[in-house]
Amino acid sequence: MSNHRRVLNPNAQEALEHLKYEVAQELGLDDDIQQKGWGEMTTREVGKIGGGMVRKMIRFAEAEMAARNGQIDMSQPDQGGAS
Repeated sequence: MSNHRRVLNPNAQEALEHLKYEVAQELGLDDDIQQKGWGEMTTREVGKIGGGMVRKMIRFAEAEMAARNGQIDMSQPDQGGAS
């Protein structure tokens, strides 16, 4: 199983990178990332960032669903192609 995660919608790549650094800053880990780089971050630190990203994405999705009265437009094709 590959550890490489790919973005399903390439248009979201920049927003996800921004979110990752935003969460790292909120957790006070942004200085560590700049000094050590991502490769030297602990599993715990990276997990905290990933968990924070998921929480923010869920809040965003919930707000979008509420704004759309629970309607999700599934007529748009997947931009990245699922496999």
